[in-house]
Amino acid sequence: MTAMAHEPLTQEEVLLEGFLALDTPEGFRAELIEGEIVVTPPPDGDHEDHIELIVQQVYRRSGTDMQFSGNKGLKLGKTEGCPRDHVIPDGTFAPRTLRLYRGADPWMPCQGVALVLEVTSTRPKADREVKRRCHARGGIPLHLLVDRDSTEVTLLSDPRDDDYRQRCTIPFGKTITLPEPFAFELDTADFL
Repeated sequence: MTAMAHEPLTQEEVLLEGFLALDTPEGFRAELIEGEIVVTPPPDGDHEDHIELIVQQVYRRSGTDMQFSGNKGLKLGKTEGCPRDHVIPDGTFAPRTLRLYRGADPWMPCQGVALVLEVTSTRPKADREVKRRCHARGGIPLHLLVDRDSTEVTLLSDPRDDDYRQRCTIPFGKTITLPEPFAFELDTADFL
């Protein structure tokens, strides 16, 4: 009896397998974004402060009871010739009734995620552009970017293909409307 020959792995499969086998140091994040493995260091305290300010407002003021995760990665869409994107946003919000964050798998599908949150850090261009495209490809309805360099908050909505069609940008210190399912004015005064 002869052993069956296995098809050789494609470059996409090799890249994905290598990425999923990475063992990053504690606090570091490894992501597979548009065919590139990206490892980022732990964020600074101001970065975490901005996230906490948003989380508190969502928990207190959202029209829908939300869950938050700053650790679960998302399996998103694909760029041609690349494996599926595996991105870890600074935060995701989903209606609590969906209980999306259960389970041991560190990577979850993006269906049901209402909003992704990104706060600029060591790779601001990735936060502003690359991750935005990934989240749009995943069909995530809302993308909130806190840009610490420009001291602005941008809410992106209406994802289509590789980008969002609607954009609202305000300077730190103003409010920005988070639409349904949130339905409240996010106050950025404490970002200053």
